[in-house]
Amino acid sequence: MNVLISGAGIGGLALAHWLGRHGIDATVVERAPALRSGGQAIDIRGAARTVVDRMGILDAIRAKHTGTHGIMYVDRRGAPVARMAGEDFGDSGGVVAEIEILRGDLVRILHEAAPAATYLFDDHITALRDGPDGVTATFNHASPRTFDVVVGADGLRSGVRRLAFGGDRQTVRDLGMYTSFFAAHTSLDLDGWEMMYNLPAGNGVGGRVLLLYPVGRTGEVRAMFSWFSPALGHDRRDTTAQKALVADVFAGAGWEIPHLIEQMWPADDFYFTRSGATNLDRWSHGRITLLGDAAFAGSLGMGTSMALVGAYTLAGELASTPDPVAAFSRYEAGMRDYVTRNLKRPPGGDRGFAPGSRAGIWFRNQVIRTMTKLPGKSAMTGNLQAAANAITLKDYPTTRDPLAIPNPR
Repeated sequence: MNVLISGAGIGGLALAHWLGRHGIDATVVERAPALRSGGQAIDIRGAARTVVDRMGILDAIRAKHTGTHGIMYVDRRGAPVARMAGEDFGDSGGVVAEIEILRGDLVRILHEAAPAATYLFDDHITALRDGPDGVTATFNHASPRTFDVVVGADGLRSGVRRLAFGGDRQTVRDLGMYTSFFAAHTSLDLDGWEMMYNLPAGNGVGGRVLLLYPVGRTGEVRAMFSWFSPALGHDRRDTTAQKALVADVFAGAGWEIPHLIEQMWPADDFYFTRSGATNLDRWSHGRITLLGDAAFAGSLGMGTSMALVGAYTLAGELASTPDPVAAFSRYEAGMRDYVTRNLKRPPGGDRGFAPGSRAGIWFRNQVIRTMTKLPGKSAMTGNLQAAANAITLKDYPTTRDPLAIPNPR
């Protein structure tokens, strides 16, 4: 079998690893000229912990743990008003999971663990034709090739999904929030706590929030700025305009924000996106299927874990049958309940993350201060601990040891 994977992110690289373990040839095409090294801190929860353990990379992931052990809510002076430790809801059920790693570090580990796949960087798929002998993919640069299977692991705005299923208007539900993040430094002693500072609606937008992720004890952080707003018609390719929008939205704000905005302007890892959720009745069309955010975006804290579990399951099913359509059916049947459960929004949903009024911020903080002491507290976070483990992973026999696979890069 010969598989084309669009996207060298978490799902695509994990899939390349597992396909190689099953003796299946994989080609990975990535629009960026190299691996995307930036990104925020992400969690590995529940069944995904078992997947990375089976990949042989759990120790490498733990060695790159950010050191974060909880989230602290602060006022405009930086004084704590509420806090929630990661252990309050189990190893996978809190706002911060027991295993947290920077996205760029996880991508690097997955790339090193991936078997001898073929990589096409600085390229992308421009057309797909599903015929009786396979799917012929046309690329922006490389020559056309025919594959037995094509997998879109290329994110919320998936090019493969657009080619096979239709445009984003048909497949993506807008969630009303903008988010940006970049690497920065602070003189604050965060002591292993993520810090969240909320602001009410203002400057023409809804509730606003700054979240600082510490990276070890070096003063390095990831700064994430988010806010609710109707779509503002931003240009996805104009980074300067995006940075200006962040600066305008948070103009006049206190605490660490002015210092961080100064660091944002020269940042070369700046990322900007509008949140959305995929809305698909099925994840496959013929010999083409979807993985990760391309298929099931929209969770709170489970995107990485679902991509890892999905890659494991998809590769295992492809290895179990010569018929891709049958493999896709079993992949989706095995994943659908798990995904559906993890896409449910917790009580309060996104609005609890960024309340639009000072009264709403105060009330949310009071809830955080008391919820860890209440019976049934897990229900207040959507029972994330149980949802993260809500799948029984099959044992798919592999033909290769993960440490014995050459990786010629």
